[in-house]
Amino acid sequence: MLGLDISSSSVKLVELGQSKSGALVLENCAIVPLERGWITDGSIEKFDEVADAVRRLVKKSGTKTKNVAMALPPSAVITKKIVLPGGLSDQELEMQVETEANQYIPFPLDEVSLDFCIVGPSSSSAGDVEVLIAASRREKVQDIQGLAEAAGLKPVIVDVESYASRLATSRLISNMPNLGVGSIVALFEVGALTTSMQVIRNDEVLYDRDQAFGGAQLTQMIVRQYGFSVEEAESKKRSGELPEDYEAIVLQPFIETLVQEIGRALQFFFTSTTHNKVDMVMLAGGSAALAGLTSAVTQQTTFACVIVNPFEGMEIADSVRSKKLNREAPSYLTSCGLALRRFLQ
Repeated sequence: MLGLDISSSSVKLVELGQSKSGALVLENCAIVPLERGWITDGSIEKFDEVADAVRRLVKKSGTKTKNVAMALPPSAVITKKIVLPGGLSDQELEMQVETEANQYIPFPLDEVSLDFCIVGPSSSSAGDVEVLIAASRREKVQDIQGLAEAAGLKPVIVDVESYASRLATSRLISNMPNLGVGSIVALFEVGALTTSMQVIRNDEVLYDRDQAFGGAQLTQMIVRQYGFSVEEAESKKRSGELPEDYEAIVLQPFIETLVQEIGRALQFFFTSTTHNKVDMVMLAGGSAALAGLTSAVTQQTTFACVIVNPFEGMEIADSVRSKKLNREAPSYLTSCGLALRRFLQ
């Protein structure tokens, strides 16, 4: 099964396999950029153009696989944990969930795609179970399913983006020698328009927050400074073909602002919870790999900071160009989490 991540700035695809020894193998991956405005706030504005980009993405990746896992942005999904009696049959559980869901979902249930899973025994009441419900407007689900189908793919899972990136991050955290059980990790995903933060402890989200700041600001600064078109600026930013004074005049001020945003988000977490530190800051997304960013974050916040490489500890297939992969790896966090769903069925 493929992991297909559709964001406001690009479409990304990851295919994972397993070697005979059980190690994960990155078999295929690819990114195709999208033009600004094709997708806005998670809504597909230009269906045909995005569907064409997904077709090009599948071709570029070289995959022959058709099954695909996709995700909706958290803003398009209502999630709620509820407590239900233990020992219910599947059918009774389903009926209870629908009854409970009516209280939390502001749309008629026949306009909604609804799912649930048992998280585990309830910590507050013995004999009961904690159940997670997730619901989204059916049209949102049908929109992204339609994109996959238009590209000749078969959608089998619709997840939530933040859950997928958390799944990929949890795998990395469990392999980090300096992070034990109970470690608190602040994951920042720096997207084109939004930087989203999740503070995670043992797969549990302690806090999350989105900030309207991202890599598109850097593109705009390049446009203003050098008079390039947005497309030129975006492509030169990716390839690094920029004038000599770029680092001092454009990149450094952008990094300083981004680091302030990260520091501010952490302060919000500390003031709204009982916590006053994190064990690690992890950076993902297209702008995570900017030169000097991790050391600037550590300097500002005093916390250790690393760039996320979701493929760390995996074998890499010969067909994957490793030099390009190293540069783009932080962008693949969500698509990698979606591809990992193949092994969690």
